[in-house]
Amino acid sequence: MRDQEPGPGHPERRLTTKEAAELLGVKPETVYAYVSRGQLSSRRVPGGRGSTFDAEDVETLARRNRRESNGTPGAGAEQSVRTRLTLIDQNQNRYYYRGVDATELAARHSYEEVAEWLWTGRMRHGTTFTAPRASVEAARRAVDALPEHTGPTDRLRVAAIAAAVADPLRFDLSEGAVLGAARGLIPTLVAALPPKLPTHRDGDSMAQRLWGRLSRQPAAQAPLHVLDAALALLVDHDLAASTLAVRVAASARAHAYAAVTAGLGVIEGPLHGAASGLAHRLLLDVLDHGSAGPVIAEELRAGRRIPGLGHRLYAQEDPRARALFALLEEIPEAAPALAAARDIVVTTARHAPLHANVDLALAVLTTSCGMEASAGETVFAVARTAGWIAHALEEYGERPLRMRPSGLYVGPKPPRPLPE
Repeated sequence: MRDQEPGPGHPERRLTTKEAAELLGVKPETVYAYVSRGQLSSRRVPGGRGSTFDAEDVETLARRNRRESNGTPGAGAEQSVRTRLTLIDQNQNRYYYRGVDATELAARHSYEEVAEWLWTGRMRHGTTFTAPRASVEAARRAVDALPEHTGPTDRLRVAAIAAAVADPLRFDLSEGAVLGAARGLIPTLVAALPPKLPTHRDGDSMAQRLWGRLSRQPAAQAPLHVLDAALALLVDHDLAASTLAVRVAASARAHAYAAVTAGLGVIEGPLHGAASGLAHRLLLDVLDHGSAGPVIAEELRAGRRIPGLGHRLYAQEDPRARALFALLEEIPEAAPALAAARDIVVTTARHAPLHANVDLALAVLTTSCGMEASAGETVFAVARTAGWIAHALEEYGERPLRMRPSGLYVGPKPPRPLPE
């Protein structure tokens, strides 16, 4: 049944969750995933447990989804991108790197090994990454010149640009040259971040090096393993917004450093890489209050989405979150934050059946290990750099400039007189 509520001047049509799901052709859980990502807004039914949705908003989203699924691409545009890298199985709530379960890869292999698997399809056991000295020196000089309040993604972006300038071979787009640049760029990015603990030793893993940039607590084995797994789990996730930006840059034959910089420019939004920072702050609020109830109530009262919940590609719990939560269970210091995260999920479920995503799991890690709210964003950016390189390599093998859609002009019909 449609819920008719009079508005100023004309009635506003409201749809139930079931009606919205039917109109969109999705499961009810997916409707709430649209809400969590800001694509729909909901309104709580007075005195009830359900929600209603503005019919016009739902119809607009349905039309857009149909266009994306069935629309005819414009000249030079492509509606989908063929890739051999990552498959997301929404029915099974799993995802795969080159056909291998990504959570199993992350449980058994280091971040560096998973990156090599994604790049080459070969497993290089015990591989480590080494940053060229000139690259690190250039990146550190550039980053040290930034204001003290500069955020981590800004630092990484500047470091990537400096590393590019230090590499005279950056315009070589052959696979060997790009992979060589990648194996040096990732440790350069980490080395350019301000240290909180003594610097790493040669041969340390990327997780060990990154830990010293995120926490002042000594790196115990179990938390370090969780960080390494988080890096591996976040290497790639199909065509996320930042990855699409990387492929657009690579389609124009920008070099690998420039392609990575394009990705870093996208992830700062609260709906992408920075989402874990919002979940971190939410967790701290819940821990301070001792209960999720008043915190969630205030978030909903302010009209804000609850960070760390829901994912448009998964109707159930994000498999990356599930894998990290299982590892965090082995860390006694993480118990309070884990309990707070569960409280958030259970409390919010009374309003919307949303499940935990990887941002909430990252927030549990960062709050439990004495890291700042921006630490999850740093982990995400460093991890995803490997995936961006993989996508850039794929795009270099495609027709140049194919990522060029045509605009659908909806402005005033020409010709118009010159403005006075």
